[in-house]
Amino acid sequence: MSAETIPVNPHQTNPWPALWALCLGFFMILVDTTIVTVATPAIIDDFGADVNTVVWVTSAYLLAYAVPVLITGRLGDRFGPRRLYLIGLAIFTAASLWCGLTSTIEGLIVARVFQGLGASLMTPQTMAVITRIFPMERRGAAMSLWGATAGVATLVGPIAGGLLVDSLGWEWIFFINVPVGILAMVLAWRLVPTLDTRSHSFDWLGVLLSGAGMFLLVFGLQEGHQFDWATIAGPITVWRLIIAGLVLIAVFIWWQAHNRREPLMPLGLFADRNFSLANLSIATVSFAFTAMGFPLMLYAQLVRGYSPTQAGLLLAPMAPVSILAARRVGSLTDRVHPRVLTVFGFATLIAAMVGLALAVRPETPLWVLLVALGVLGLGSSFLWAPLSATANRNLPMHQAGAGAGVYNANRQVGAVLGSAAIAVLIDARLAAQGLGSSPAGAGTASGAMPPAVLDAFSEAMGQSLLLVPCVLVVGLLAALALERPRHFARH
Repeated sequence: MSAETIPVNPHQTNPWPALWALCLGFFMILVDTTIVTVATPAIIDDFGADVNTVVWVTSAYLLAYAVPVLITGRLGDRFGPRRLYLIGLAIFTAASLWCGLTSTIEGLIVARVFQGLGASLMTPQTMAVITRIFPMERRGAAMSLWGATAGVATLVGPIAGGLLVDSLGWEWIFFINVPVGILAMVLAWRLVPTLDTRSHSFDWLGVLLSGAGMFLLVFGLQEGHQFDWATIAGPITVWRLIIAGLVLIAVFIWWQAHNRREPLMPLGLFADRNFSLANLSIATVSFAFTAMGFPLMLYAQLVRGYSPTQAGLLLAPMAPVSILAARRVGSLTDRVHPRVLTVFGFATLIAAMVGLALAVRPETPLWVLLVALGVLGLGSSFLWAPLSATANRNLPMHQAGAGAGVYNANRQVGAVLGSAAIAVLIDARLAAQGLGSSPAGAGTASGAMPPAVLDAFSEAMGQSLLLVPCVLVVGLLAALALERPRHFARH
């Protein structure tokens, strides 16, 4: 063990203050996965960019978040999760200031990459610390709070973003992170304990293969429609990029199976059935909530003429319903079979998403949208916390960092694929309706579109949203196969 070797006995130390300190930083970085969606029209207007380019502001963040998170969990095991968490928080906070000060769309995308790198250092440390400082009988409740934080952050992002864009400008969706980040650093420094460390070898080849594969796949998917799924430059075509990305990901998996030292993604983790199924399920949930924000916020601001604040508040029913339900779900997580909770969550989410997609029309009464979004919040509360608690519950303590890294990587992979897939689908459906990627009125951060294109634009957004329930069906099927966690037998 290294200098950071003060073990913590969870039965002698109250772990809850440390958890609340970690959840503040975790909440902040997750808000940034969705907060940009409500600012999309304002950023389009300010930089004169199209929808697809602005979606890269989110995709760049998610990619930089997802790829290194596999190894940052190991870095936490090696150098101490508290230390890695604080370093990541410092990088994230500084990059947030950079995002707000940038004057070009390209500069904003680069700054978001550094934000994502900071977030990737932080996230696995939060999950690993929870696993190590809470005793088994209280770990489900702790993981429920952690998972609920993820769910609430996803919902709060667009609401907070709308208020900030309207009152202060889109730059403030990033500036607000600076004081919050400083507060989170002070609390983490004071409240998060130091833990014993373990030596690890690092699979840098795995990092290269997974990173390159994900980038090529996402770039090909997101930019495909822009290049008519044909040639990008010289011999480089969209389909060759996508195929190359898939091949590199396949090689990455092969390397993980044959790496005799310490693979980046220990495939042995997936021998635990619940770990595998929870990873697949959370990827679909993350895909859904990342993807739905773009068409919904464009519809709200450009078709209904809502301001960014009004568009963000459209999601208001989701947050209180999710928070209230999450308290009850958290108390059930250690006592009720995870299949019961998650199947209900997925079924509710799918029904609400279908209803929302069909309701995205110019003449839809506001109350219909609000009811659908409230039901979305209910469904999500049965997924974030139970899935996070189920994923790592059966894993041995020495695999806490690796398990946290893999789980969070898959969650972020779902998000980045959701961002890429919805961007290309929006482009395709707009084209099918005879509209460009920046149709008349789309470059205006406030005010509705011209009446002549309202129906066509709404139709394109509604059709795009139907992708979400289709993906959630995969999560539902995975949830149906969950089994009772081993420690439930003691209750």
